[in-house]
Amino acid sequence: MGGASFFPGCRVKPSLSWDEQVGLMVRRGLAVADESACARFLAATNYYRFSGYARYFQQAPHLGDDDFRPGTTFDEIRAVYDADDALRTALVRPLAQVELMLRSHVARVIADEHGAYGRYLEQDFYTDVGDQEPTVESCLRDIERSKDRHILRYRNHGGTRADYSNLPVWSAVEAWSFGTLSKTIERGGRGSMTDAVATSVGVAKAGFAYRVRALVYLRNRCAHHSRLWHHSVLDAGPTPNNARTKAKKIAGQFEPRSVLDVITSLDDIAARGGLAEPLLPLLAAEHHRDSEFWLGLCKPQSPRDHGLEAP
Repeated sequence: MGGASFFPGCRVKPSLSWDEQVGLMVRRGLAVADESACARFLAATNYYRFSGYARYFQQAPHLGDDDFRPGTTFDEIRAVYDADDALRTALVRPLAQVELMLRSHVARVIADEHGAYGRYLEQDFYTDVGDQEPTVESCLRDIERSKDRHILRYRNHGGTRADYSNLPVWSAVEAWSFGTLSKTIERGGRGSMTDAVATSVGVAKAGFAYRVRALVYLRNRCAHHSRLWHHSVLDAGPTPNNARTKAKKIAGQFEPRSVLDVITSLDDIAARGGLAEPLLPLLAAEHHRDSEFWLGLCKPQSPRDHGLEAP
């Protein structure tokens, strides 16, 4: 834990062994029933990752008070950590199913409305934003990075970029990252792709591209094992009101930028595509509405909201 800091004004922290990390938490008031088991857990997960959860059980870490609230146990924090890990695992399948469905519909829309070859790799096919990387460059980079045979057969062996004008779009979409696919939906067809793909899938057109962007964001957090508990999704996307109202009857109140709101959007898209059963009812049945974990999903807060007020 810790190490030398090269940023001016940052505190230099000593490197501690896992046993020393446990000792530090105990000195700060954390009740640890089995210190050896706790040390093994830290060795397997990293103290820094665990501390992202532990901060919500400390007095006021943003003010330098890292003592734990009286009565806090390691097992209590571990339970939240494990529930968050289980949620990330549960999200893998529905996110993957929706991603694959979107690949299929994007390929179909482009092939039917713009032709299966060439046009989707022309820069003026996209309405790009400011000084961001042109979307066609993202498409080509993903294609060139692919080692799949269905891509390699179209690649020449010269020193310059290959000519992919004969690469069919239904093959290209399989090489694109979910992020590139999202950009194509948002910017393709000179702005017509969003409505066309939404119609093809059978979901509301309004805000569809932003809903897909939120799914990409959620998938990336899951892929990098990032915390979902007490996480506010800044670019959450406009979940349809009818889907949100139905979800709140099942799960109770939750905030528009909560992970639960993005899950509601995911369930709605999956259901309209005839995919897996919705995830939110399963989560609501598994967790009590007053539990520490569920409250952290419904109303994400900064650790400072849990601590002492600044003077």
